[in-house]
Amino acid sequence: MEKECIISRLSESIKTTSRIDNELFTEYNVKRGLRNEDHSGVLVGLTKIGNVVGYEKLPEGGLKAIPGRLIYRGIDVEDLVRGILAEKRFGFEETAFLLLSGYLPDKEELAAFSNMVHQCMPLTQKTKMNILDLEGQNIMNILARSVLEMYTFDENPDDTSRNNLMRQSVDLISKFPTIIAYAYNIMRHSNQGRSLHIRFPKENLSVAENFLYMLKGGYTALDARTLDLALMLHAEHGGGNNSTFTVRVTSSSGTDTYSSIAAAIGSLKGPLHGGANLAVVSMFNHLKENIRNWKSVSEIDDYLQKMLRKEVYDKCGLIYGIGHAVYTISDPRALLLKEMARDLAREKGREEEFAFLELLEERAVENFMNFKGNKVNKRVCANVDFYSGFVYEMIGLPSEVFTPLFAMSRITGWAAHRIEELNFDSKRIIRPAYRNVGPEKKFIPMEKRGQAKV
Repeated sequence: MEKECIISRLSESIKTTSRIDNELFTEYNVKRGLRNEDHSGVLVGLTKIGNVVGYEKLPEGGLKAIPGRLIYRGIDVEDLVRGILAEKRFGFEETAFLLLSGYLPDKEELAAFSNMVHQCMPLTQKTKMNILDLEGQNIMNILARSVLEMYTFDENPDDTSRNNLMRQSVDLISKFPTIIAYAYNIMRHSNQGRSLHIRFPKENLSVAENFLYMLKGGYTALDARTLDLALMLHAEHGGGNNSTFTVRVTSSSGTDTYSSIAAAIGSLKGPLHGGANLAVVSMFNHLKENIRNWKSVSEIDDYLQKMLRKEVYDKCGLIYGIGHAVYTISDPRALLLKEMARDLAREKGREEEFAFLELLEERAVENFMNFKGNKVNKRVCANVDFYSGFVYEMIGLPSEVFTPLFAMSRITGWAAHRIEELNFDSKRIIRPAYRNVGPEKKFIPMEKRGQAKV
């Protein structure tokens, strides 16, 4: 039987064998997506690393929307960011130290940690040659394969002692920027016939500065500060987000660091998780072309309503960058990034586009709530993706590195959660239950089977 025929037959069988009626999820009280009916997350673990706050649970039941807060090791991210900006310093390295250790470093500790990160940034000759050989169209895939190959060059890859976990974590945090920058330039060279630039990381530059240097050479001071802010804001988002939960699930089995982090990269690659800013950029470019007067509230409202009715754009009924699983009134990351985006737009001469995006945010929230009416039981707000793609474009970053950039930041949170998961006094593999709702069947001898029908 031809391969295409077999594939077609197997695919056809899925229509019935893989279909489960929605009513059954209600009947068996299955919390799909590990979400409660009030849209809060199902509590499956405890952590001291991060906290995502968007609502309060009321004593009488239900949720109360509150301004969003993001907490790193007990410190409000807004306080962390504003404190570092006030001292005119780069903050990603300090954020990484905080997430890994649980406390803010003093001046000497931060200098030593930053120096260690820089020393670990260069790739070994073997790793560089392997990246040269890793052809592909997606840098996230190249990143995952590179991480798996790092297992081969680690003298103690399976050691889960605290010291070894911390060594591996710092090494991964340090090497992600280099791998991503090199992978992009190699892909650009292979697929577009462009000159190949492999720049060695420089001393006395922050991670943000070195990434921009390795990726494209030139950058402005505001470019680097804005990227540093984005790295700080994306570094951690609680244990329940899909990629971090993937790290915790895989780590609970006792697997090695590289396998666990590669699995997280696969999760983040998904368009419902790490690829959202690309969707916002695509939508924004479409709206710039199809809305003639960028200051007209009525024209914007009319077009957004058509989008929600699935009449225009990709006809999915979505306004990308609007809404979040936890944040209701505001996403603190979006508010902080929006402030820097305003300064960046002024520097790049793109203030008119920024004003349009800001008005779109306001009208999108209003139109979404009006359109959904009582179909949603919580408020919505713009999430960080609404501005991050536009910010990356202004910095001069290619769209191919948008999601890898997310991974470059989130590796810090992943590493912290892996270390915490493996250092519980009572280790237990994460193993939830699925209820089987398929019918039992009798085995049929081969000679009595007809053409296989499900």
